[in-house]
Parts: sequence; structure tokens; C-alpha cells
Amino acid sequence: MDFFSENKFFPDLLKKIVKNGKGIIPSDQKGVFVTLFFAMFSTVTGVGIVVPLLPIYAHDLGATGIYVGMIFGSFSISRTLLLPFFGRLSDRKGRKPFIAMGLLSYTLISFAFIFSKNVETLILLRFIQGAASAMVMPVVQAYVGEITPEGSEGYSMGIFNLSMFLSLSLGPLMGGTIKDMLSLDAAFACMGALSCIGLLLCIFLLPSVSIEKVRTTKHILVPWAVLIKDKAIISIFIFRYAYTACIGVIWNFLPLFADKEFGLSGSLTGVLVTLGVFVSGLLQLPMGYLADRISRTGMIIVGGLVSTVGMLLPYFASSFSDLVIAVCIFGLGGGISMPAVMATALVKGDEKKAMGSVMSIMTIALSLGMLTGSMAAGLAMDFFSLKMSFPCGTLIMLAGTLVFAVMEGKEKKKLSRE
Repeated sequence: MDFFSENKFFPDLLKKIVKNGKGIIPSDQKGVFVTLFFAMFSTVTGVGIVVPLLPIYAHDLGATGIYVGMIFGSFSISRTLLLPFFGRLSDRKGRKPFIAMGLLSYTLISFAFIFSKNVETLILLRFIQGAASAMVMPVVQAYVGEITPEGSEGYSMGIFNLSMFLSLSLGPLMGGTIKDMLSLDAAFACMGALSCIGLLLCIFLLPSVSIEKVRTTKHILVPWAVLIKDKAIISIFIFRYAYTACIGVIWNFLPLFADKEFGLSGSLTGVLVTLGVFVSGLLQLPMGYLADRISRTGMIIVGGLVSTVGMLLPYFASSFSDLVIAVCIFGLGGGISMPAVMATALVKGDEKKAMGSVMSIMTIALSLGMLTGSMAAGLAMDFFSLKMSFPCGTLIMLAGTLVFAVMEGKEKKKLSRE
């Protein structure tokens, strides 16, 4: 992996991030980390390009609120069903084959979107794309977890989350601009090209399965019952479910709300979605650093309450600037809480010797949140009004934060008595 230490292409910032100065990433794993960072950055940027445009595209094809929810929900259904299988299998068979296969599927599906001309086809393609996601996200996160030294979990996951948040913030902005200047088909093609770049990076730069360095015992699989009975895993599962349910509401209905209520262009709609994610991305490194030094439980609760406020504000918005404030506050909450959530998940994965399985559980929370959040908001839109989708998300976020706080409080009391 001398390529990474000698190549001038990679920014100095990343070289400093992955250096072995304070044990953040071992020197022999720097190349793996940088490859995963850039592969996920290119892939998620491609996905982010079209995700905010799909609700408007589907609505133009005649989709009602529930069908808009189903387009995103189908992705979550397939991913949820297949996550336990791929996450656990990667614990046993290795990470690289699943990452490569998932990125190949992303590439092919991206170009297939160009030929989609009805709502039913969009739902089917998103269903297949969800299966591809089940092969990539938890497996990549497990890979990162396995090369992270003890005590650096928050900072390491903060660094890696930076690739996803920056790409998610860049993607919608690019998508809106490409749509306005060229066409929606051009946005789909760009998504496919970026996914292909991520695929090539993983194929040629990740080490083979035979020399992957993993902590998990590949021949002894921890029973699912052991994992789902762990109170810490359950509590962060519930919180991440609530947070991603709100993301589902924002990604599905904020673009539609901005378009119908304020007549925003595709570029401004992309800016709206970008800002919330960008704020979260900016906070990943400092909050990841703090998550290794202060109470992760406190960070998660504070972040959850801030996100609750941000989720409610679009209901009262009367201008574009009001929406900007709302998404920034919601992003602030996610930036505070998510590094602590994922650091806790990484610690539990190492403790249970089932990194892929634990990361699959966390991604299941993400999938279920996207599914139920978008579906509930879609029903609220159809039966009440478009604006009611945001209070719906507010209740979900508040409930998830309170349940997490109660469970963590009971667990700490139990440990103190013991």
C-alpha cells in the first residue's frame, strides 16, 4: 500500500487523518481506510444526486403521497430483509466480495433508472438498489471498525462518516444543478459513473480476502439472540431508527413541500437538502473526538432533542430562509449524536466479535426508519396535508430520544447496583 503514502493525489488532510501518530489508524491499514473513504464518497455522492429528485419525478408521473413513500420504502424493505444475511456472511467470508458486488449493482441500476417511465418501475428499481445497499454499507462500516484501535472509535467513525456526509451534501446540490442545466437522465448517468469509480477503487486497491485483517472469528458466529438482547445495542438501534425516520421525511417530502409551497427550483431544492447534511458533516470530526472523551449517552440525548426541534420547524416555515434554518438545526442534532451512536456500535461489535452483524443491525435501523418515516409522512400528506408530514417526524424523533434516555438510565442503575 505504498501507493497511498507516496501519491501526491490524496489531500494532505486525509494523510494526516490516517497517519499512525496517535494510533488512529495502524500504518499498515492506511491504504484500506483511504480506499474505503474515497469509494464511499464517490458512491454516496452519486446516490445523493438523484435521491432528492425522485419525489418530484414520481409526482410528475402521477404518484400520490403513499406511492412517493413506497418508492423509498421499497429500498428499505429489500435492504432490511437482506442485511442480516450479507452482514453475517461477510463476518465469515470476508468483506471485499460483498463490497464489490454491491457497487457493481449500484452502477447497473443507476443506468436502468434512465429507462424508467412509470412509478411501478421506479419502485422495482429502488427495491433492487436496496439489495445492493445491503452488501455495501454495513460491510464497509464493519471493515472500518476492524482496523480501528481501541479508544479511537468515535474519531475513526467520525472521519469515515465525513465521507458519507460530505458526499450526501454535495450530491443533492449537483443533482439539482444537473437537472436544471441538462436533464434528469443526465443525473442518473452521473450517479452510475460515480458508482463505477467506487467499484474500481475497491477492486484494484482493497487487499484480497486472504489477507484482510479482521478481529472477528470467521468460523464462530455469535447467535442473533445474544446481540438483540444487549440493552446498549437495542437503545442505539431505537435512536438511529427514529433519526433516520426523520431523514426519510425530509428527503421525501421537503423537496416536494419546497416545490409546491414556495416554487423553488431544482438547484435551491438541492441546497436545502444539502445544508442539513453539510452541517452534520462539519461536526463529524469534532463530535467524534468528543465521543471518545465525554459521555456518549449525553451527546446522543442532546443531539436527539436538537433534531426534534429542527424536525418541527418546517411546519411553521413561511419562506425559504425558514426552511434553511430548520434543516440546519436538524443537521446540528445529527452531527452531535451520530458519532456517539456509531462509536457505541463499533465498541459492541468488537466486544461481541460480530462486527458485520452489529453493523447490519444498525443499518436495519436505518432501513426501517426510512421505510416507516416516509410511509407515515405519506399517509399524513394524503389524509391531512403536506405540512403535517413534519409534525409526524417530530413525534417519532422525540419518542426515540426519550426511549433511549430511559433505557440507558435503567442500564446504568443496574450496573451501579451490581
